[in-house]
Amino acid sequence: MITKVRKAVFPAAGLGTRFLPATKAQPKEMLPLVDKPLIQYGVEEALHSGVPNVIIVTGRGKTAIEDHFDVSFELEQMLESRHKSDLLKIVRSVSDMLNVAYVRQKEALGLGHAVLRARELVAHEPFAVILSDDVIHAEVPAVRQLLDVYDFYGASVVALMEVPKEAISAYGVVDAEPVSHNGEKDRLFRIRNMVEKPRPEDAPSNLAIIGRYILTPEIFDSIDAVEPGAGGEIQLTDALKHLLRSRPIYGYKFEGTRYDAGDKLGFLRATVEFALRRSDLGAEFREYLKSLAL
Repeated sequence: MITKVRKAVFPAAGLGTRFLPATKAQPKEMLPLVDKPLIQYGVEEALHSGVPNVIIVTGRGKTAIEDHFDVSFELEQMLESRHKSDLLKIVRSVSDMLNVAYVRQKEALGLGHAVLRARELVAHEPFAVILSDDVIHAEVPAVRQLLDVYDFYGASVVALMEVPKEAISAYGVVDAEPVSHNGEKDRLFRIRNMVEKPRPEDAPSNLAIIGRYILTPEIFDSIDAVEPGAGGEIQLTDALKHLLRSRPIYGYKFEGTRYDAGDKLGFLRATVEFALRRSDLGAEFREYLKSLAL
């Protein structure tokens, strides 16, 4: 019997140096995309995918994340006394939306190390990993798409995306063979190998791993087993390669649009496109963009 995925891990201990000076005093995960912080998009994706429990791996200076998902008594009292029921509903929906736990990563020693810090809270269960830098707009949440594959095969699944050759060296890239699934032959792949940030001429494919994973608990032993790389960091890709020796891993080319919100240009693109989709902002914002002399 395949164990249901009930927990999602959010690594959030990074320093966010690409967004300095904005991230000097606030976590990059709290940068607002229109009117919600980046991490909230990922949390809502988990919840809409049927994953009710969230584990956030934080670090020094990240208390704003905990405050955001906590009850804000003074703010709620003020909104209630001023009869601002619409704003009160928005504020309460954030603290009411999830079961959340926090664990600290004292040093930013790589994505693999961040995932390993959640081991005690995850226990012996499969779990999702969501990187809030990767914001995905999709009709069916990207995590739900991966869960559908996991529910069928009972194996780890990573999200894949086609990447132009000139950009491939920024990603973990898979060598994989297509698998027929639900009548499709071009979305699901069984992974044979993974290469972290290859040169374009050495890349085994144009399929890159992006920030959504469904992992079986054996990944923790694999993280323990791999040697740290540059800067003493433990890479999740290295642990997945180790896991691949004994367990199958699948990759799924998800349906949707991914924005790299950890990059300034990607963040701006996401801001514009998410604003245009908003029923309360889209029409007026579109007219404003048309008026610009570009």
